[in-house]
Amino acid sequence: MTVDPLSDALAVADARSVFSGGFTAGGDWAIELRGRDRLKVNAVVQGGCLLVRDGGEPLPLTEGDVVISDGGRPYTLCSRPGVAPTDSADVVMDPVTRMGRLGQGDAVDVACVSGHIDLSRDRGDLLRRALPQLVHVRADSPEAGVLRWLIGQLAAEMRMRMAGVEFVSAQLAQLMFVQVLRVCLTDSDGLPPGWLRALADERLAPALRLMHGDPAHPWQLEELARAAAMSRTTFAVRFKEAAGVPPLTYLLNWRMNLAARALRQDTAPVGALARSVGYTSESAFSNAFKRAVGVAPRRYREEALARS
Repeated sequence: MTVDPLSDALAVADARSVFSGGFTAGGDWAIELRGRDRLKVNAVVQGGCLLVRDGGEPLPLTEGDVVISDGGRPYTLCSRPGVAPTDSADVVMDPVTRMGRLGQGDAVDVACVSGHIDLSRDRGDLLRRALPQLVHVRADSPEAGVLRWLIGQLAAEMRMRMAGVEFVSAQLAQLMFVQVLRVCLTDSDGLPPGWLRALADERLAPALRLMHGDPAHPWQLEELARAAAMSRTTFAVRFKEAAGVPPLTYLLNWRMNLAARALRQDTAPVGALARSVGYTSESAFSNAFKRAVGVAPRRYREEALARS
């Protein structure tokens, strides 16, 4: 692995951003969106609207804003509260531009593009646990400039439909997601305990980079605390508050994530895979993997092959 924990986590989760379309709207309108157990992404490219979730205050969205929902519950984008929403599955999409139309008249008061982050390859655990239920990146935030450019490029690709549009749109969507995660790192107070919040802590980041750079090494608490320039006790307390688990538990979980990805992607013997994540005994690795994932390594590989 690298010494860049964010890149590592994206690779291990095998997260893939997928552009799925969008809509224009005018007058009174509302659309209900469901993440369907995926991270749902919406970007406002023109105008503004409201995002409404059950039990919450309406959230105003303006041109250039991006929101990511954890997919756990539906939400509504609308011109104003109280408008009966159309289910997103019922919106007629243009087969070329993949844009739908909502509301009345021909005026375009708002335009949004949508997509999702496919987490099916990792069962969504690594990324989903690290993010809040809703991420809102405001267009006027200092870090949003790159996002505004990416949104503009994605909208242009949709509009112009030049050769290679499918590939370019997918890459732009992936870059949008990475940029949102970078913005999250600048506002760690809004993150739940997890690896992303720990990475946002500059004091803890050196220890994370050690574990990611050499996951097979038998890291001890003293070594990690020394890298963070803290005492053992201070480091252990601070790490658990940020990551949600003690440092060596984090290392164990990270090794299991690496092993799961290897089992999904290659056919290396389980014994060799065990050694690559720090186990000298295949049986010890198999027991640890089954405790963490719920099934034995060989069974996990068989199920992954069947799904693919």
